[in-house]
Amino acid sequence: MERMPHFQTNKGNIMHKYLFGLSLAALVAPAVHAEEIKFKPLLDARLRYETVDQTPFADDADSVTMRVRSGAEFSSGPFTFLAEAEATLAIDEDYNSGVNGKAGFPIVADPENIELNRIQLQYKGIPKTVVTVGRQRINLDDQRFVGAVGWRQNEQTFDAVRVEWTGIKNLKADVTYSWSVRTIYGIDGISGTANQQAISGDNVFATLAYTTKLGTLTGFAYLVDQDEQPAAVLQRANQTYGARFAGAYPFSKAVKLGYALSYAHQSDYHNNPVDYSADYYAAELNLDAKGFKLTGGYELLGSDDGVKAFQTPLATLHKFNGWADKFLATPANGLEDIYGGLAYTLPKVGKTGPLTLGVVYHRFNSDVADQHYGNEWDAQATLKLTKRLGFTAKYADYDAKALLTDTKKFIAQFDYAL
Repeated sequence: MERMPHFQTNKGNIMHKYLFGLSLAALVAPAVHAEEIKFKPLLDARLRYETVDQTPFADDADSVTMRVRSGAEFSSGPFTFLAEAEATLAIDEDYNSGVNGKAGFPIVADPENIELNRIQLQYKGIPKTVVTVGRQRINLDDQRFVGAVGWRQNEQTFDAVRVEWTGIKNLKADVTYSWSVRTIYGIDGISGTANQQAISGDNVFATLAYTTKLGTLTGFAYLVDQDEQPAAVLQRANQTYGARFAGAYPFSKAVKLGYALSYAHQSDYHNNPVDYSADYYAAELNLDAKGFKLTGGYELLGSDDGVKAFQTPLATLHKFNGWADKFLATPANGLEDIYGGLAYTLPKVGKTGPLTLGVVYHRFNSDVADQHYGNEWDAQATLKLTKRLGFTAKYADYDAKALLTDTKKFIAQFDYAL
């Protein structure tokens, strides 16, 4: 049964803020005259099978889910309006979605859901400026701090005002104020006074990026201040400041070296009851040569003497620290991830393609207390079947040492996009 969107906050009426924001965007330019209205349909679908074998559960999780997003985009002059619904059906629900109460199974965080995924108004009438107001998808840089969690069936979106400015050559400023985060848990994320469907608050995301021939240097500030239940507030009230440099150098048409380097500092923010300070470091090199891609990297989410560690609660977390998803929250002693991978791409396989095969190894350690958490092997195959249809198979095997439990995951899915 479809439920109306839930709005709740201690900082004012979210619905009033939302409607006011939409009205404000409509007033920043003269009324649209009798111009041609362009229409673009939006449709993508994903059928997924996921199984999880995790110690100490007696039963494996088996999920078959179907996700469909459909909507439309209308544009006229400087205005673009977009509306999109999202629905996820659990065809086989022998798994713990996080909100369905099936605690006897391992977690597969793809709950059944139906919701208004995006509804936004975008205005481009100011030179070199884009203003977007409403429920929207936000992916910043590599999504390590703010992302849409695109791997999960239900997407994470933001009720927000976003301003992007490119008024100086090679320079881009991007500032967002978000008053509500629509999580992956959907309509069943509301239970009693707890609300995992939409977490309200005052969040500010700001980046300033300068592009050079060698890469892009980005400075960022992420202020996360979310209304949350006491048990989770420690992850959702922090301030993070840092910089990232990423680029690529072509040695020839067939050989290219990619590189990325990041540093950030995080501390408690607003009403967080824990006084802490922690650092983040990341470095990655990848070499592309004749279809092969070799990757090596290091990432450290530091700890403040085991009291509290660096957290990224709004990130697209599946992209980082292994596909078994064992480190969606950073352990108190911090997390060191040393990883390496190899992938190979075939442009054509018969009438299909490209086909990409890859494998990645992770070694996980603590930042303090000298703990070896465990190791993980990941493997993936992706195949483009047609222009609009793709197939992905994924496997993850986490071998626990000092933390968490042995976990094996296998996923197979078909993706269709209009």
